[in-house]
Amino acid sequence: MRKSDIVSAVEAMVTEITDARGFETVDVEYVKEAGQYYLRVYIDKEGGISLNECEEVSRELSPKLDELDFTEDNYYLEVSSPGIDRALKRDKEFVKYSGRDVEIKLYKALNGTKQFEGELVGLDEENNIVVIINGEETKFNRKDVAIIRLAIKF
Repeated sequence: MRKSDIVSAVEAMVTEITDARGFETVDVEYVKEAGQYYLRVYIDKEGGISLNECEEVSRELSPKLDELDFTEDNYYLEVSSPGIDRALKRDKEFVKYSGRDVEIKLYKALNGTKQFEGELVGLDEENNIVVIINGEETKFNRKDVAIIRLAIKF
């Protein structure tokens, strides 16, 4: 199975579980780090997800993954919250978090810098990320953005 097929299959499986519980599937990643494979599932709900709720989803998901048998490689299953500094990936997240402060990191520098911070407006009709930086509307092409995440303000 290709990595994208694995992610799609697992996302469908976990979404069935999270929908039944009133949770949201935020993201699924299948990555190799330091020679080990990790299947990471990020879930959430209004008001935040608890450790016990992550554990419940993990326990229900694990036997279904064994049935799918998508890889011969050993992997670690991690089910967790996306965190307060969550990365924004899906279109609906750009709508949900409009008006919030975000941090943007680009693959290559724009006007001498790779990092920006501002207020998220959302996505425009060309699917560019729109942010207000220092009172000015700035657009970033999504393919140029390495990561965009919610900013944490203390």
